[in-house]
Amino acid sequence: MNFTNESIYMTALRQSAADAGCSAGDFLKAENVIVKSVKNPGARKYLELPFECNLISYGNNIVASVNEKHRDIVSDYINKYSAEHCFETPNMHVLNDEMQKRGLRVCFMAEYFLPDLNCLKSIDLKPTGLKPAGLTPLDRNYSLRLMEQEDFAGLYKAEWANALCEKRKELDILGVGAYDGSKLVGLAACSADCDTMWQIGVDVLADYRREGIACALTSRLALEILERGKVPFYCAAWSNIKSVRNAIKSGFRPAWVEMTVKSDSFVREMNREV
Repeated sequence: MNFTNESIYMTALRQSAADAGCSAGDFLKAENVIVKSVKNPGARKYLELPFECNLISYGNNIVASVNEKHRDIVSDYINKYSAEHCFETPNMHVLNDEMQKRGLRVCFMAEYFLPDLNCLKSIDLKPTGLKPAGLTPLDRNYSLRLMEQEDFAGLYKAEWANALCEKRKELDILGVGAYDGSKLVGLAACSADCDTMWQIGVDVLADYRREGIACALTSRLALEILERGKVPFYCAAWSNIKSVRNAIKSGFRPAWVEMTVKSDSFVREMNREV
């Protein structure tokens, strides 16, 4: 498939519509939209539907996918504050305070990136000698290797937890590894989260960071995904500066943001309080 930036963007809009239970055009409206969250087999596979409350913005408005019993609270919130401020404090506390009365809390907040075909290109992997203070640059000869699902079998370890997901091994289907000789030092892999879009995650061993490995892996994997007729996407918390920088350097650009409300017990478990 021959992609353009427009077709990539439209693919993302259609997928967000499947996730939220709305139409793709709803994200392009000037006014906010609230829809009832429903289960959808076409949604991203890791989403737990229906949502209690999930806010999505592509920069024009907010589309809120909600449990109907929260409609009034969410409507009041998203129509009181500007779209960009609904996804941050102090305004976010207004929604969280109301949700906590119902045993819910704001949980996930993330920014999503799509490739810009004008910027995405294969990046050479060459040792730069750029290392943190106190570390000695090494004369390394790296190589990149394309990896398939069977190559991941022994890699479900903490050092590759961003690239691979042990809970959803069946979705991890393609990757690119960076090797220092025979040693795997960096890994970008993608999960087939839905029929049209594959999500990229990347890890680099601590002693090999700041040498351009993450960028080379991310850009190469994105190109491999596009060649297979799928749209790559990348997710990062906006406070994760290292990850956001990697996305930008690799040829990705911000596309949309999401904020998800979950049960209080879920948040406590995430915080290891249970």
